[in-house]
Amino acid sequence: MQTQSDYPAVKIGLLSDTHGFLDPRVFDYFAECDEIWHAGDIGSTEVADALENFKTFRAVHGNIDDPAMRRRYPEDLWFDCEGILILMTHIAGSPPRFNPRVKKLLAERKPGVLVCGHSHILRVMKDEATSVMYLNPGAAGHHGLHPIRTMLRFEAHEGRLARMEVIELGKRGLIEPTTTRTD
Repeated sequence: MQTQSDYPAVKIGLLSDTHGFLDPRVFDYFAECDEIWHAGDIGSTEVADALENFKTFRAVHGNIDDPAMRRRYPEDLWFDCEGILILMTHIAGSPPRFNPRVKKLLAERKPGVLVCGHSHILRVMKDEATSVMYLNPGAAGHHGLHPIRTMLRFEAHEGRLARMEVIELGKRGLIEPTTTRTD
């Protein structure tokens, strides 16, 4: 008879704030992941389609996403992953200053993990007041004021998160050098 511990952990790739730009290295970094989560400001159907066609995909819309994306993805997504109740939303604030809408959600139903984006600031921390693990992967796109494009990769298993990794994609707005002809 198999127990839950006999099953492997679920490997998750988490990104946010792509704003219509999907770095091709995402597919390499998330190749071993079982699921990809996007915490909003996807920015284009092309980005969403590429990620949906790659792996199991969970996403919420963000404030820059157009009406079609808002119909396609909810503002708030509640789901269970390996015995952990997850709340994903784009705009949440950050511990200990969550915005009023998210404070109300947290009071009504307490998740184990709150995933958000919007700030473009990478942050992983436990909120002491609510005991909720807070995950913001920063921003993977070029739009915004963040200096470095970032994502997270981690595992969920038996009600716990483990093996949290920060992935840096390079500087925001960095254009790769090209060779120019001078003849």
